[in-house]
Amino acid sequence: MTPSAAARPSNGRDALLLVAAAVAVNLIGALGVPFTATESAWFAGLNLPAYYPPSWAFGVVWPVLYALIGAAAALVYLGGREGDGRAGGSGRLARAARVALGLFAVQLAVNVAWSPVFWGLERADLGLVVLGILLPLVVATIAAFDRVDRRAALLLVPYLAWVCFATALNYGIWALN
Repeated sequence: MTPSAAARPSNGRDALLLVAAAVAVNLIGALGVPFTATESAWFAGLNLPAYYPPSWAFGVVWPVLYALIGAAAALVYLGGREGDGRAGGSGRLARAARVALGLFAVQLAVNVAWSPVFWGLERADLGLVVLGILLPLVVATIAAFDRVDRRAALLLVPYLAWVCFATALNYGIWALN
């Protein structure tokens, strides 16, 4: 399915949905923050790979990525509506959009699960397992989003790149310790 007029934020309500989705995904992503303890004795004792970025980078990158993936989900929702209910359509989501948003929800849950596993349990090995599950879920979500709205799929590409980098970081930490 290609982007349709329904998929473009053509009015204030659609633009508000894009912003609300970006904020909502940031709030969901923030659920992992209480587990993140870069000052912990456990983390301080780890050998980090040379390519480990400065700690402030995570606080910049994640909110941007969460905003992008939230906006992507909103585009899929907007593009997947079968009519808007006002113009004789049912207002229901097309099957492709339901599948895409279902995958999105699953990958977001797995994303949020990483922090309690890596930081809370202090288990780099299990963190790597979580990322091994997350990575194919992100790829599948991109493919599913592309069937509804190509722009939504493209908005997830930076997220995929960062998850690949996060996997390399997690692997490096596991391998060095």
